[in-house]
Amino acid sequence: MNNINAIDLFCGCGGLSYGFEKAGAKILLGIDNDAMALNVFEHNHKDTTSICGDITKIGYKDIQNKIGNKTIDIVIGGPPCQGMSLSGPRKFDDPRNKLYLSYIRIVKEIKPKAFVIENVPGLISLFKGQIKDSIINEFTKLGYNVSYRVLCASDYGVPQNRKRVIFVGLKDRIFDFDKIKKEDIVTCEMALADLPPLINDLGTDPAKYEVSPMNEYQRRMRINSHCVRNHIAAAHSDKVKEIISLVPDGGNYKDLPPEYQGTRNFHVAWTRFRSDKPAPTIDTGHRHHFHYKYNRVPTVRECARLQSFPDDFIFEGNKTQQFRQVGNAVPPIMAQAIAETLFEYLE
Repeated sequence: MNNINAIDLFCGCGGLSYGFEKAGAKILLGIDNDAMALNVFEHNHKDTTSICGDITKIGYKDIQNKIGNKTIDIVIGGPPCQGMSLSGPRKFDDPRNKLYLSYIRIVKEIKPKAFVIENVPGLISLFKGQIKDSIINEFTKLGYNVSYRVLCASDYGVPQNRKRVIFVGLKDRIFDFDKIKKEDIVTCEMALADLPPLINDLGTDPAKYEVSPMNEYQRRMRINSHCVRNHIAAAHSDKVKEIISLVPDGGNYKDLPPEYQGTRNFHVAWTRFRSDKPAPTIDTGHRHHFHYKYNRVPTVRECARLQSFPDDFIFEGNKTQQFRQVGNAVPPIMAQAIAETLFEYLE
């Protein structure tokens, strides 16, 4: 369908909106409180704009001041999930758990044809389902039919076993998640094997591709890209590299000699990607998972590949900021699959 306009709340660098754009939407605006992520958002989306600030203080009038009186057909976004996360303390009064209320308020003001919310799967059961029920009840009062499902990114051609809950609201129809087209599994090796290995040095930015693409996924990632960006290795100590070298493909701290097993005390410590499987969830730091073959943590570009960002999507800021931009994003290929199905309901 042509001429679908969307805005992205809590957009970060724009993985969700990038997928919607690839499906044919026009991304009018992104809102976030991370200035560097918004720089990346604007540089990687065509003719868009953004608002940097506290979304609890931003309303439809502020949005109109940026985009004029253009119709907004879809509101998309992922309210920050740290407060809801399985890894943090679950406090119902955590202000981060209230941000979804700002999302609901903006949808109420705009009245789009549809909305999409992305979040961590734990949201469904959090506080005995109170947040999930609140989302459904509030949007139902606004006249939307709300459906939700936990999706795994690897089912849609993303080389990562990232699970996220997706809520979709439509005015007069009910979204069927079973209609989203699934894709063949893409493994870590399929996703990364053509990138420079960075064995003897930390790399340069930009760098040259050293080999031709070996499969369809690599070809897809390299469309419109003539060099490798954001591909700088971490400067590990010799000791760390030695420990990593003792972990086999797909192994973890349990494969290490006893004297090293206690050096990092948590279940994902010293884990090497499996070459023949999708990666585990890419997080915002990713200092505890290692390349399936090389004795180092993945680069920003390798994490971006595992998130399904194409190579011409460039990240900015220091390495910490870049890893955060990648890790917080919705995988664009999964976002595109959702968008393509959703657009069929709007024709």
